[in-house]
Amino acid sequence: MTSTPTSREDDQALVDAVLSGSPGAFERLVRQYQKLCWHVIYRMVRHSDDTQDLCQEAFLRVHQYLHQYRNESALKSWVAQVAYSVAKRHLERKRIPLAEPFADADGLSPLDRVSDDFDIEEASIDSQSADHLHAAIECLPPLQRTILTLYHLDEMPIAEVAMITGLAEGTIKSHLFRSRKQLRDALNDRMGVAA
Repeated sequence: MTSTPTSREDDQALVDAVLSGSPGAFERLVRQYQKLCWHVIYRMVRHSDDTQDLCQEAFLRVHQYLHQYRNESALKSWVAQVAYSVAKRHLERKRIPLAEPFADADGLSPLDRVSDDFDIEEASIDSQSADHLHAAIECLPPLQRTILTLYHLDEMPIAEVAMITGLAEGTIKSHLFRSRKQLRDALNDRMGVAA
């Protein structure tokens, strides 16, 4: 689902080409990261028409602010951060909450149980369970849905997800724990999966 891995040198060469106005350079950047941009924004807003408009807005912002890219992180992360920011602002304008407040009945902090080994891929072995898993993911709040997708499906490390979202790594871990618990509970309710 993510774009082809590139080196920091490749990233900088592409940025330099775009900034110098090389023909086709920005189109290459868009082609390379359009799936990632769509993925991040769609997971936040869940409406194709809005996602299309917001992806265009995100790439306009990428073009407008590309001179601020400092190659301190992968260009992929920087583009994902712009997409996340655009989607977050969209949800805030529509007054859609990004996340549910944390409240554990047993008094344990989600960080206490972040080593939870719930495996999303194993939970979706057949098409029926994949359908249930997809439905359960769609029921998560936008922030949790996005963090879960970036971490498990896009296979980004927690530090990179934290950089994209602007949240602390511990907060990312808390959201991942909460998301996995909600998915496990939803799958248990729908299919009788053992918790």
